[in-house]
Amino acid sequence: MLDSLITSKTRLRLLVKFFVNSNNQSHLRGLADEFGESTNSIRKELNHLTGAGILVRQNDKNKVTYQANIAHPFFHSIQDIIRKYLGLDDLLEQILSRMGDVDQVVLTGDIAEGKDTGQIDVCVCGDQLNDRYIKYLSTRLQKMIDRKVKFELVNKRVKDRGLVLFEK
Repeated sequence: MLDSLITSKTRLRLLVKFFVNSNNQSHLRGLADEFGESTNSIRKELNHLTGAGILVRQNDKNKVTYQANIAHPFFHSIQDIIRKYLGLDDLLEQILSRMGDVDQVVLTGDIAEGKDTGQIDVCVCGDQLNDRYIKYLSTRLQKMIDRKVKFELVNKRVKDRGLVLFEK
């Protein structure tokens, strides 16, 4: 649905890249390699987004990096829209509703880096988690959000890995 509002696929990919996780940053060549597109099309969209103040541009020696502008008045709104587009709100709601005593939910893998590859890797931390529910939930979420969801259940909290969506 969002792709009908934002008709530029490059712009949508950039918004996903930078707004799924506000710590994500990248440079022009890295984005061109990641997206498999020309630097010209990416530069054009980066200029539009920095001109609107949605992204910030930082000079690092001879390399220019881009990152989401967390001071922008629409930052949280854009982040919420991108997370809804990816289905992360539905995913979190389903996990917390019937998973058991969940302490932490962390996105790992490509999606934590802002790469929408069609798979969402999720690490769920807690005691006495309902691991029978996982198989059902994985299938159900795949139909709901049109992305494959891969779960990892752990007992200890995850540190320095991924993007924390929920923490008790």
